[in-house]
Amino acid sequence: MTRLGVVPKYAGVVIMSLLARLMYRALVWKERQRASRVASFQSPPRGKSENLDLGARGETLAYWYLRQAGYTVVARNWRARSGGGELDLVGWEGPTLAFVEVKTRTSQAAGTPEEAVTPNKQKRVIKGAKEYLRQLRRKPLSCRFDVVSVSLHPAKGLQVKLIKDAFKA
Repeated sequence: MTRLGVVPKYAGVVIMSLLARLMYRALVWKERQRASRVASFQSPPRGKSENLDLGARGETLAYWYLRQAGYTVVARNWRARSGGGELDLVGWEGPTLAFVEVKTRTSQAAGTPEEAVTPNKQKRVIKGAKEYLRQLRRKPLSCRFDVVSVSLHPAKGLQVKLIKDAFKA
């Protein structure tokens, strides 16, 4: 029996899952609309500001994609105090803490998004993850490094791919 205004715990989980699915679908729709508007327009090479905007769009799509996949995201764009690295997303999937690197591309000219996670980038993510783990009060039973690949192609549409355990520490 529930009192008026009190939601059972399991109902809250169902509502958040539904919200995550709806938000992800809304963002996918928005990206498809944006792609259809610019499909015929050939833009000049991007500047730094446009690349940052593209990265932010990709991270938002990845966040909602992970939420609908069951992750509990606890940090976004977390920076190590030592300046050692930045973690795009940090989230729990069950008892496992996942450090997620997000890569976004609008074309395959520079390779696929996941190919952009070079060994140097992996080292920076691992360094940031070690710093993050040092600051945690409750240490995870296990952790891993995932990559979310976001491709925003005007012709092909939006593609999001999650690669679990993409690299090792």
